[in-house]
Amino acid sequence: MRWLVVILAGLAATCGALPRPVATEDPAPPAWTARAAIAFDAAGERGGRAEGFADAAVNRVLTLDDPVRVASVSKLVVAIGVMRLAERGILDLDRPVGDWLGYPVVNPAYPAQVVTLRGLLSHTASLRDHDDRYAIPLGGSLRSVLADPASWDPGHGPAAHRFAYANLNFPVVAAVMEKATGERFDRLMQREVLAPLSIDGCFNWPTCSDAAVARAVALTTPEGAERKDLLRGARPACPVQAAGDGSCDLARWTAGENGSLFAPQGGLRISARGLAKIGRLLLGRGTVDGVRLLSPAGIAAIEAPVWRFDGGNGATDGGFFCTYGLAVQTLASRQAGCRDDATGTARRWVGHAGEAYGLRSGLWIDRARGVGVAYFVTGLGPDDGPGAETAFTRAEAEAFRLAESLAARR
Repeated sequence: MRWLVVILAGLAATCGALPRPVATEDPAPPAWTARAAIAFDAAGERGGRAEGFADAAVNRVLTLDDPVRVASVSKLVVAIGVMRLAERGILDLDRPVGDWLGYPVVNPAYPAQVVTLRGLLSHTASLRDHDDRYAIPLGGSLRSVLADPASWDPGHGPAAHRFAYANLNFPVVAAVMEKATGERFDRLMQREVLAPLSIDGCFNWPTCSDAAVARAVALTTPEGAERKDLLRGARPACPVQAAGDGSCDLARWTAGENGSLFAPQGGLRISARGLAKIGRLLLGRGTVDGVRLLSPAGIAAIEAPVWRFDGGNGATDGGFFCTYGLAVQTLASRQAGCRDDATGTARRWVGHAGEAYGLRSGLWIDRARGVGVAYFVTGLGPDDGPGAETAFTRAEAEAFRLAESLAARR
């Protein structure tokens, strides 16, 4: 909890005196390398703090503008891109995705049931992750993965509307986006979402600026061993998973062939400040800093729950997932078996969490109070476990308490 007290003290000068943060069950913070948190409202940032090192081996101090791989928070940003295309009539959330891909996309056990973008974005399409096959190397085929019965739930089809969180959904979404536009996924997301918002972010690095590459946050083990993005100013030799022969010729890209190349499920590199702008876009119902990206109806459609846990209609990951929309979670659900209340306040937060390579991240808004928080913590080990009352880890719960303290000032 020490780091949260430091954050609150640093923010007091600009935000006034803040309430005392709620005590945790275990006051000892987990080991970490870097952590950043920003509290915001629709008008702007309300305060933020960065601590630790973006690259500990060379003592490069973290800032709020340093991009990090935010893992599954990427999914929420992809949903914004999908909705941009849907609002222009380029995509249809309820049309069979095979219409774009040019081949049937069906659960082989339920061939008459259609798979749609709405089902994919809400993890109710009956796809499942199988041996991490959602990471398809260059030259590989998404079609071959989808043709494998092991990629599907044999006991439930899309019509069962059963939630099963699966990264594989998002390479399919990205492939549909590519086929509908003829544009490479990372460039499409740059044009549709990141550039209009003046966010220097990217999927898997090719469309980020040299300055952003130079500020990349390295993801390491608690002992300092490299996990991801130890770039030190040099772009990765291969920004995607290389072909089986080790080659990395992106000229081989073909629209829709392999939607996993630029990691739509978790490969967004973005800073805490950039994440806060995405959150402010949500709070502004599609508008931020005078830029309208989506209609209020589009934002409402993303946030609206598509699935709610009823005790037996899906896998909750230990009570973490209990209400889900189009790549957004809603907290706290209050149903029996749910442990998705990060702060113990039972307030309704909407957003997404991320976890990968020793990182925990999150972007959440409380629409009722008009506030939100963006955060990430790196260098976490297996000791960063969930609390007794919540499926969120200590690092995540501490970041939430920052937002709760700031929100109490309204």
